[in-house]
Amino acid sequence: MTAATTPQVSVEASIHPPEPCVIVIFGAAGDLTKRLLLPALYNLKQSNLLPPEFAIIGVAHTPMSQDDFRSKLAQDIRQFATIPVDVNVWQPLEQKLYYLAGEFNSDDTYHRLQDLLTQVDQDCGTKGNYLFYLATGSNFFGDIITQLGAAGLVREDKDHWRRVIIEKPFGHDLDSARALNKSIGAVLQEKQIYRIDHYLGKETVQNILVFRFGNGLFEPIWNREHIDHVQITVAETVGVEGRGNFYEGTGTVRDMVQNHLFQLLAMIAMEPPISFSADEVRDEKSKLLKSIIPLTAEDVQQFAVRGQYAAGMVKDTQVPAYRAEPRVASDSTTETYAALKLNIDNWRWAGVPFYLRTGKRLAKRVTEIAIQFKQVPSLLFRQTSIARLTPNFLTIRIQPQEGIHLQFGAKVPGPAMAMDAVKMGFCYTDYFGTIPSTGYETLLYDCMIGDATLFQRADNVELGWRVVTPILEAWTTTSPENFPNYVSGSWGPSAADDLLVRDGRQWHKTDL
Repeated sequence: MTAATTPQVSVEASIHPPEPCVIVIFGAAGDLTKRLLLPALYNLKQSNLLPPEFAIIGVAHTPMSQDDFRSKLAQDIRQFATIPVDVNVWQPLEQKLYYLAGEFNSDDTYHRLQDLLTQVDQDCGTKGNYLFYLATGSNFFGDIITQLGAAGLVREDKDHWRRVIIEKPFGHDLDSARALNKSIGAVLQEKQIYRIDHYLGKETVQNILVFRFGNGLFEPIWNREHIDHVQITVAETVGVEGRGNFYEGTGTVRDMVQNHLFQLLAMIAMEPPISFSADEVRDEKSKLLKSIIPLTAEDVQQFAVRGQYAAGMVKDTQVPAYRAEPRVASDSTTETYAALKLNIDNWRWAGVPFYLRTGKRLAKRVTEIAIQFKQVPSLLFRQTSIARLTPNFLTIRIQPQEGIHLQFGAKVPGPAMAMDAVKMGFCYTDYFGTIPSTGYETLLYDCMIGDATLFQRADNVELGWRVVTPILEAWTTTSPENFPNYVSGSWGPSAADDLLVRDGRQWHKTDL
């Protein structure tokens, strides 16, 4: 499908730099900062979407001078930037970099941070607006926010805003998520809290709302009368990448399902909000998550599948089993794959199953939502050579090769009545061109302007844990069968295929 001369609507006129502010990054010496946050901030600077009165303060355990910090980030940006580095863009940003070495749970760190913020406000004219980014392990979240509150650094007034971005994982089960919400809620107002999910920074994910609610072609058929089932796949070819310690205490359900997959599920299944304001969108997500029927312990045995990868070949490279990865127990029962069948108990989706799967060391890297529509009555074709009608699929590809594809049946040319599947496709890069990004640009910008639409609210987080916690609890009381139970480079354990085969369905085949 080509763009031809279709007019494009520009929204650039409504985009403007945020108010003056300082971003304080806790964990500034870590991978997240150099690989994603720094390139995202550089891209915003390149696009003139950072205020002239702007600064970055890095806070980390590592002893380092301010000059050393600037030199380190200068090397990092050249390694991890998504676009060629322009010295005329980088140098002004580099001069706004500050560094503070300290322990996250030490009162002294926050006293010195307060002094540094005062200095930066004077040097850069940032007017006391602060964004604190917690790019740290989740075990530090509560301590950092408590210390910020005790130091008076998150106190707002009519002239200054103070906001906090919290990375995942937000808790490790329902009880811990509730406790963390209560702890930070004692210090911050909900409007100050931005629980980040980088999947929501992807253009295709944001486009789901426009695609669904802005097109009269699709919204009328987006329901149980026309849709047979929905599949959500987040497949990775990488393993744990040296994060054995983290993954052993997490697993793929906590790492991926409770946040990323449930956010995609909410976007694809929620009711239309009355506006795109943050609370209206998040209200509808909340209603949708409340409508998911939690699995009982007996249901888990039938509708939840877990797996762990064995050694195998991925992209012509021999890779080890999960249990052979560094800092992983030789008898580990941590899942690196999960597949679920969930049902939503509301008027729109009653009787429509939602199949979710995600895993590491799979055959391809792909994130997509595949929607199969119900088949028409086949009486007309019974006297023809067509044994089975081609299923109609709408596929929303989130990564790689972002786009939307529609599969439908067409007659094969010739005298016989024969049908085959044909596809129409829209690819973002073909239509809009390539816009290199990390996925964090939109999220950082939105936080600086105070738009929380793409961030999770407290109730959204807890409702996600409400669904997955019974699954995790059921798995702790039983031993997994035949771990490891799928070969690296495959599509996962055979039990995941059975999850659909029992219903007369199969996983949608990706065609990258």
